[in-house]
Amino acid sequence: MTSSDFLTDPETVRVLAPDGTFAPSPASERYLPVIEALGDADLEQFYRDMAVIRAFDQQATLLQRQGQLALWPPSFGQEAAQVGSARATRPHDHVFPSYREHVVARIRGVDPIDIIKLMRGLTHGGWNPWEERNGNTHIYTLVLGSQTLHATGFGMGLNFDGKTGSGDPEKDEAVIVYYGDGASSEGDVHEAMVFAASYKSPTVFFLQNNQWAISVPVATQASAPFAARAAGYGIGSVRIDGNDVLASYAATRVALDEARSTPGPRAIEAVTYRRGAHTTSDDPTKYRTEDEEAAWAQRDPIARMRAYLLARGASEAFFAEVDAEGADLAADVRKRTVELPAPVPADMFAHVYADPHPLMDEQSRWLADYEASFEEGRA
Repeated sequence: MTSSDFLTDPETVRVLAPDGTFAPSPASERYLPVIEALGDADLEQFYRDMAVIRAFDQQATLLQRQGQLALWPPSFGQEAAQVGSARATRPHDHVFPSYREHVVARIRGVDPIDIIKLMRGLTHGGWNPWEERNGNTHIYTLVLGSQTLHATGFGMGLNFDGKTGSGDPEKDEAVIVYYGDGASSEGDVHEAMVFAASYKSPTVFFLQNNQWAISVPVATQASAPFAARAAGYGIGSVRIDGNDVLASYAATRVALDEARSTPGPRAIEAVTYRRGAHTTSDDPTKYRTEDEEAAWAQRDPIARMRAYLLARGASEAFFAEVDAEGADLAADVRKRTVELPAPVPADMFAHVYADPHPLMDEQSRWLADYEASFEEGRA
């Protein structure tokens, strides 16, 4: 199936057409009750999340270009897949991101400046997932696919601790892990699915198929939808239009609740598009055509949701307010980024292990003595 075939595929879950009209696909019927329970405030929040994080993402890209960040992985174009799935989580769920789930982290409570610190090289991990304010959001993973193992193991632990299977979604916990089409070819992902299926780990595998594994297209990576891979392990899977925030929300809410109550893993393939570069060290013009980029621009998730809200009667004042919020966040992040202090060298030893470790103490003392030797030489 090509990247455009999914638009007419009846097995793909879609609620909003690319032009923003409410046009549920046959596969979306079972999810409509979840969507019907949403109010205007919920729908507007989805739009707000997507638009504001795009402003942040664009500002972060500029900061990298100006030498303020070592690297930046844009999320431009993938906002609907991320916002819908993140809003579908419950507060007690655990989230294992990859490295471009900026809005997922923000929705769960992570301060965006902590993402900036990571990409600026000031911290090992960015934030502490065990701090309540960070909403059980585990740290970014730059080693492709390894986070699926972490998520599976964590879900197995939830089972062992009796935190699943009671039938109460407000009590039972679940896990969601994000990864991409390229990572799906890593052995770690398949090993994670084997263990998740065998041990009934309450883990939702959320694959963002953004069409490119850096410069390798989906056509080279797979001859069938990625959702079929999960099915091969006996994991219930579904393919959704990843540029439809309502489809992402509904499919993820159902998958998480099924995973926590059964328990057992579920999988979602969100078909979307990385409109930006893989990272700021990448030049997508070397492997993508202008026609392809223009075609996907017509399926933009924010424009789609804006059209839907306008048809429902949303005011221009609302959209102006959202634009202002995005501009404020971008300005705030820029200001705080340039004010970030340089790290203290000893900090590199502080969080390697959860508890004090003699090897880290030894290395820290060595570095302190080494630095002191320069001072002695100048005395």
